[in-house]
Amino acid sequence: LGSRWDLTAFSALIMKTATVNNLIIRKASLEEILQVHQLIPEFSDEVSLGFYIRRLENLVHLALVADVNGELVGFKVGYQNDRTETFYSWMGGVIPEFRKFGVARALADAQESWARENGFKDSFFKTRNRFPAMISFGLKRGFKIVKVIQKGGVEDYRIVMMKSL
Repeated sequence: LGSRWDLTAFSALIMKTATVNNLIIRKASLEEILQVHQLIPEFSDEVSLGFYIRRLENLVHLALVADVNGELVGFKVGYQNDRTETFYSWMGGVIPEFRKFGVARALADAQESWARENGFKDSFFKTRNRFPAMISFGLKRGFKIVKVIQKGGVEDYRIVMMKSL
């Protein structure tokens, strides 16, 4: 797997598909990821930079942010799974004021393009039953529900979704 970070090709794709003016999807530092993470109301657990460093250390990974006129409005982080050809789209979100404008779609498009170009054949993510918008988003992008993990109450059941790239 390569480690190319050239997102130039993504910029043209993103500008064609996004409905927010001046949206740029770019590689991000983990500090920037944490900054946006803390603005997502669904992420109620407090996390630190170490949370991201520990998870991504020594893994092939991609961290992206969505930038609108210098304001970070969304992020997406993923990494190589135990199976070398599978990419795990691990964490992401868009701040509430920028939802429904194509930001999540632009982040997902960029991540999937990068994963394909770097030799990944499949992508998967996990969400929870209490996030029906995320389940719907995955289904609309061609993901299939492949597993339900019973953990906690029914609202906290993990929904595992996967697709071929």
